[in-house]
Amino acid sequence: MKSSSPNKKSVAYCCHFGWGENKLDVANYPERCAKLALSYMRGRSKRRAFDVGCEIGRSSFELAREFDEVIGIDTSVHLVREAQRLKESGVVYYTIPEEGEIEISLKKFGLEHASKKVNFWQDDVSAPKPLFSGFDLILALNIIDKMSDPKAFLALTADRINKGGLLILSSSYGWDESITPKEKWIGGYMCDGKEVSTLQGLKEILKENFRLIDTKDIPCVFQKGVRQYRYDITQMSIWERK
Repeated sequence: MKSSSPNKKSVAYCCHFGWGENKLDVANYPERCAKLALSYMRGRSKRRAFDVGCEIGRSSFELAREFDEVIGIDTSVHLVREAQRLKESGVVYYTIPEEGEIEISLKKFGLEHASKKVNFWQDDVSAPKPLFSGFDLILALNIIDKMSDPKAFLALTADRINKGGLLILSSSYGWDESITPKEKWIGGYMCDGKEVSTLQGLKEILKENFRLIDTKDIPCVFQKGVRQYRYDITQMSIWERK
Protein backbone atom coordinates (compact mmCIF):
# COMPACT_ATOMS: atom_id res chain seq x y z
CA MET A 1 0.00 0.00 0.00
CA LYS A 2 1.35 3.42 -0.94
CA SER A 3 2.30 5.98 1.69
CA SER A 4 0.05 9.02 1.69
CA SER A 5 1.21 11.65 -0.75
CA PRO A 6 1.80 15.24 0.37
CA ASN A 7 -1.48 17.02 -0.29
CA LYS A 8 -0.04 20.52 -0.48
CA LYS A 9 1.52 21.79 -3.69
CA SER A 10 4.37 23.49 -1.84
CA VAL A 11 5.28 20.26 -0.05
CA ALA A 12 5.26 18.38 -3.36
CA TYR A 13 7.70 20.86 -4.87
CA CYS A 14 9.90 20.57 -1.77
CA CYS A 15 9.89 16.79 -2.34
CA HIS A 16 10.96 17.41 -5.92
CA PHE A 17 13.67 19.86 -4.86
CA GLY A 18 15.14 17.33 -2.46
CA TRP A 19 14.82 14.16 -4.47
CA GLY A 20 13.98 14.96 -8.09
CA GLU A 21 15.87 16.22 -11.11
CA ASN A 22 15.47 19.63 -12.73
CA LYS A 23 15.29 20.42 -16.43
CA LEU A 24 18.16 22.90 -16.20
CA ASP A 25 20.71 20.11 -15.68
CA VAL A 26 21.89 21.57 -12.38
CA ALA A 27 23.06 19.04 -9.78
CA ASN A 28 20.60 18.25 -6.99
CA TYR A 29 21.34 20.93 -4.40
CA PRO A 30 20.91 19.15 -1.03
CA GLU A 31 22.72 16.07 -2.33
CA ARG A 32 25.65 18.12 -3.62
CA CYS A 33 25.90 20.18 -0.44
CA ALA A 34 25.84 17.09 1.77
CA LYS A 35 28.59 15.46 -0.30
CA LEU A 36 30.67 18.62 -0.04
CA ALA A 37 30.12 18.65 3.71
CA LEU A 38 31.36 15.07 3.94
CA SER A 39 34.44 15.98 1.92
CA TYR A 40 35.27 18.75 4.40
CA MET A 41 34.77 16.28 7.26
CA ARG A 42 37.57 13.98 6.08
CA GLY A 43 39.93 13.27 8.95
CA ARG A 44 37.42 14.62 11.49
CA SER A 45 35.08 12.86 13.87
CA LYS A 46 31.79 11.92 12.20
CA ARG A 47 29.83 10.78 15.18
CA ARG A 48 26.87 13.20 15.15
CA ALA A 49 25.53 15.69 12.58
CA PHE A 50 22.75 18.28 12.87
CA ASP A 51 20.84 19.25 9.70
CA VAL A 52 19.02 22.54 10.33
CA GLY A 53 16.18 23.19 7.88
CA CYS A 54 16.24 19.61 6.62
CA GLU A 55 12.95 19.79 4.65
CA ILE A 56 12.24 16.29 3.23
CA GLY A 57 15.55 14.97 4.53
CA ARG A 58 17.74 14.46 1.45
CA SER A 59 20.80 16.10 3.01
CA SER A 60 20.20 14.26 6.30
CA PHE A 61 20.09 10.86 4.61
CA GLU A 62 23.19 11.69 2.54
CA LEU A 63 25.14 12.68 5.67
CA ALA A 64 24.12 9.37 7.27
CA ARG A 65 26.17 7.52 4.65
CA GLU A 66 29.18 8.33 6.86
CA PHE A 67 27.91 9.74 10.16
CA ASP A 68 26.90 7.49 13.05
CA GLU A 69 23.86 9.66 13.83
CA VAL A 70 22.08 12.50 12.03
CA ILE A 71 19.33 14.68 13.44
CA GLY A 72 17.30 16.79 11.04
CA ILE A 73 14.98 19.57 12.16
CA ASP A 74 12.59 21.81 10.28
CA THR A 75 10.00 24.39 11.28
CA SER A 76 7.39 22.84 8.97
CA VAL A 77 5.51 19.94 10.50
CA HIS A 78 4.39 18.94 6.98
CA LEU A 79 7.95 18.55 5.73
CA VAL A 80 9.08 16.71 8.84
CA ARG A 81 6.12 14.35 8.53
CA GLU A 82 7.16 13.40 4.98
CA ALA A 83 10.80 12.98 5.99
CA GLN A 84 9.80 10.71 8.88
CA ARG A 85 7.46 8.74 6.63
CA LEU A 86 10.33 8.21 4.20
CA LYS A 87 12.58 7.02 7.02
CA GLU A 88 9.98 4.55 8.29
CA SER A 89 8.61 3.16 5.03
CA GLY A 90 11.49 3.79 2.63
CA VAL A 91 9.07 5.18 0.05
CA VAL A 92 7.06 8.41 -0.40
CA TYR A 93 4.98 9.51 -3.37
CA TYR A 94 4.24 13.05 -4.51
CA THR A 95 2.54 14.63 -7.52
CA ILE A 96 3.48 17.71 -9.56
CA PRO A 97 1.88 19.02 -12.78
CA GLU A 98 3.01 17.43 -16.06
CA GLU A 99 5.14 14.88 -14.18
CA GLY A 100 2.31 13.02 -12.48
CA GLU A 101 3.00 10.78 -9.49
CA ILE A 102 6.67 10.39 -8.61
CA GLU A 103 8.19 7.85 -6.23
CA ILE A 104 10.95 8.63 -3.76
CA SER A 105 12.66 5.36 -2.84
CA LEU A 106 15.59 5.23 -0.43
CA LYS A 107 16.65 1.94 -2.03
CA LYS A 108 16.93 3.65 -5.43
CA PHE A 109 19.46 6.10 -3.93
CA GLY A 110 21.31 3.45 -1.93
CA LEU A 111 20.16 5.03 1.33
CA GLU A 112 17.99 2.32 2.86
CA HIS A 113 20.63 1.47 5.48
CA ALA A 114 21.36 5.14 6.22
CA SER A 115 17.76 5.59 7.35
CA LYS A 116 18.50 3.71 10.58
CA LYS A 117 20.87 6.51 11.61
CA VAL A 118 18.54 9.46 10.91
CA ASN A 119 15.86 11.06 13.09
CA PHE A 120 13.63 14.04 12.30
CA TRP A 121 12.10 16.62 14.62
CA GLN A 122 9.86 19.65 14.20
CA ASP A 123 11.49 22.61 15.99
CA ASP A 124 12.27 26.31 15.76
CA VAL A 125 15.30 26.52 13.48
CA SER A 126 16.31 29.87 15.00
CA ALA A 127 16.44 28.44 18.50
CA PRO A 128 16.70 24.63 18.53
CA LYS A 129 16.04 22.94 21.86
CA PRO A 130 19.09 22.59 24.18
CA LEU A 131 18.96 18.81 23.86
CA PHE A 132 20.34 19.23 20.33
CA SER A 133 24.05 19.53 21.14
CA GLY A 134 27.35 17.65 20.98
CA PHE A 135 27.65 17.70 17.19
CA ASP A 136 30.68 17.31 14.94
CA LEU A 137 28.82 19.04 12.10
CA ILE A 138 26.00 21.55 11.88
CA LEU A 139 24.70 21.97 8.33
CA ALA A 140 22.27 24.78 7.52
CA LEU A 141 21.25 24.98 3.86
CA ASN A 142 19.15 27.85 2.47
CA ILE A 143 17.86 28.71 5.91
CA ILE A 144 19.69 31.56 7.67
CA ASP A 145 17.89 34.19 5.56
CA LYS A 146 14.59 32.43 6.32
CA MET A 147 15.05 32.62 10.11
CA SER A 148 13.25 35.13 12.30
CA ASP A 149 16.44 35.57 14.33
CA PRO A 150 19.57 34.25 12.55
CA LYS A 151 21.85 36.09 14.99
CA ALA A 152 20.37 34.08 17.86
CA PHE A 153 20.94 30.86 15.93
CA LEU A 154 24.58 31.72 15.22
CA ALA A 155 25.14 32.72 18.84
CA LEU A 156 24.18 29.28 20.10
CA THR A 157 26.16 27.23 17.57
CA ALA A 158 29.45 27.42 19.49
CA ASP A 159 27.91 25.56 22.41
CA ARG A 160 26.41 22.91 20.12
CA ILE A 161 29.53 21.98 18.11
CA ASN A 162 32.47 19.98 19.43
CA LYS A 163 35.93 21.56 19.12
CA GLY A 164 37.36 20.82 15.69
CA GLY A 165 33.86 20.30 14.30
CA LEU A 166 32.37 22.27 11.40
CA LEU A 167 29.55 24.73 10.91
CA ILE A 168 28.57 24.81 7.23
CA LEU A 169 26.18 27.47 6.00
CA SER A 170 24.84 27.93 2.48
CA SER A 171 22.50 30.69 1.35
CA SER A 172 21.71 33.14 -1.45
CA TYR A 173 21.32 35.81 1.26
CA GLY A 174 17.85 36.86 0.12
CA TRP A 175 17.06 38.96 3.19
CA ASP A 176 13.39 39.94 3.49
CA GLU A 177 11.92 42.17 6.20
CA SER A 178 8.64 40.22 6.10
CA ILE A 179 10.59 37.19 7.38
CA THR A 180 13.54 38.63 9.31
CA PRO A 181 13.43 42.05 11.04
CA LYS A 182 16.08 44.23 9.42
CA GLU A 183 17.96 44.75 12.68
CA LYS A 184 18.57 40.99 12.75
CA TRP A 185 19.95 40.72 9.21
CA ILE A 186 23.50 39.39 9.07
CA GLY A 187 24.33 41.52 6.01
CA GLY A 188 22.81 43.18 2.97
CA TYR A 189 22.54 46.62 4.56
CA MET A 190 24.44 49.92 4.75
CA CYS A 191 26.51 50.96 7.77
CA ASP A 192 28.35 54.30 7.93
CA GLY A 193 27.87 54.67 4.19
CA LYS A 194 29.36 51.28 3.40
CA GLU A 195 27.65 48.08 2.31
CA VAL A 196 27.95 45.20 4.77
CA SER A 197 27.94 41.80 3.04
CA THR A 198 26.53 38.74 4.75
CA LEU A 199 29.93 37.07 4.71
CA GLN A 200 31.38 40.10 6.51
CA GLY A 201 28.58 39.89 9.06
CA LEU A 202 29.19 36.18 9.58
CA LYS A 203 32.89 36.78 10.15
CA GLU A 204 32.13 39.39 12.80
CA ILE A 205 29.61 37.22 14.64
CA LEU A 206 31.60 33.98 14.47
CA LYS A 207 35.18 35.24 14.86
CA GLU A 208 35.46 34.48 18.58
CA ASN A 209 34.67 30.78 18.30
CA PHE A 210 35.17 29.84 14.64
CA ARG A 211 37.71 30.22 11.87
CA LEU A 212 36.63 30.45 8.24
CA ILE A 213 38.36 27.74 6.24
CA ASP A 214 36.68 28.02 2.81
CA THR A 215 33.83 29.41 0.71
CA LYS A 216 32.20 28.03 -2.45
CA ASP A 217 29.52 29.24 -4.86
CA ILE A 218 26.88 26.59 -5.53
CA PRO A 219 23.99 26.86 -8.02
CA CYS A 220 20.57 25.99 -6.68
CA VAL A 221 17.40 25.38 -8.72
CA PHE A 222 13.92 25.24 -7.21
CA GLN A 223 10.92 24.45 -9.40
CA LYS A 224 7.95 26.72 -8.62
CA GLY A 225 5.57 25.67 -11.40
CA VAL A 226 5.30 23.75 -14.64
CA ARG A 227 7.58 26.24 -16.43
CA GLN A 228 8.78 28.29 -13.50
CA TYR A 229 12.19 27.81 -11.90
CA ARG A 230 14.12 29.88 -9.40
CA TYR A 231 17.86 29.80 -10.09
CA ASP A 232 20.10 31.04 -7.26
CA ILE A 233 23.84 31.11 -6.75
CA THR A 234 24.29 30.32 -3.09
CA GLN A 235 27.45 30.89 -1.11
CA MET A 236 28.63 28.05 1.10
CA SER A 237 30.90 29.02 3.98
CA ILE A 238 32.76 26.45 6.06
CA TRP A 239 33.68 27.33 9.66
CA GLU A 240 35.82 25.30 12.04
CA ARG A 241 35.11 25.39 15.77
CA LYS A 242 38.21 26.64 17.60
